[in-house]
Amino acid sequence: QVQLVESGGGLVQVGGSLRLSCAASGRTRDSELMGWFRQAPGKDREFVAAISWSGRSTSYADSVKGRFTSSVDNAKNTVYLQMNSLKPEDTAVYYCAATILLNINYVPVVPSEYNYWGQGTQVTVSS
Repeated sequence: QVQLVESGGGLVQVGGSLRLSCAASGRTRDSELMGWFRQAPGKDREFVAAISWSGRSTSYADSVKGRFTSSVDNAKNTVYLQMNSLKPEDTAVYYCAATILLNINYVPVVPSEYNYWGQGTQVTVSS
């Protein structure tokens, strides 16, 4: 069973940075693509970024391109989301998720396409 544990959330001022971590245990073939999602109060969960454990497949939402970067450390079974130039609209609970990698050119962006989820970590950007 794949287990995902996020950490690194917190309170940061506008323009600041945070790095989220997602530690994965029990990795299997159906957890080769790692996604980051976020959910603000009263809003749907939305796609932020995704990366394969090989690092060859990556994808970012338009709203975070150029500001957020995802990376992997296979030795630590950990995925990271480096968030720079944070804005108040980035405030949300951030979740990491895992799913099967069917095609290196296709990255699912819908939450229902992910099989495993972490518990989430709160990110608050104050103005």
